[in-house]
Amino acid sequence: MENNQDENQIAIELTEEIAGGVYSNLAIITHSHAEFVCDFVQMLPGMPKAQVKSRVIMTPHNAKRLLKALMENVQKYELQNGVIHDVDQQLPPVNFGTPTTQA
Repeated sequence: MENNQDENQIAIELTEEIAGGVYSNLAIITHSHAEFVCDFVQMLPGMPKAQVKSRVIMTPHNAKRLLKALMENVQKYELQNGVIHDVDQQLPPVNFGTPTTQA
C-alpha cells in the first residue's frame, strides 16, 4: 500500500527565480469558453500606469479548483487571524493599450 502512495505523489520543482515570487495588488480575470486568463498586476501609488507582472492561463475546471483552494485557505486564515475586511476601493478603468471598441 505504501508503494501506491509513492506512485500518486508528484515531485514539484521550485527554481530560485520563481521562489522569490511576484508582488501583485490587483488581479484581472477574463475568460472564454475554453480558458480563464488571470493577469496579476502591480499598481504603484500615484503612477498612471500599472504593469502586468504575471499571466496565468488555465482551463475552466482548474479555475474552479483554484477558487475552491483559495476559499479553503481564506477560511483557515480567518480562523487563525480574524476576518479579512473587504475594502471597497474604486479602481480606474483598465486599458491594456489596445484601441477601445466601438459599436
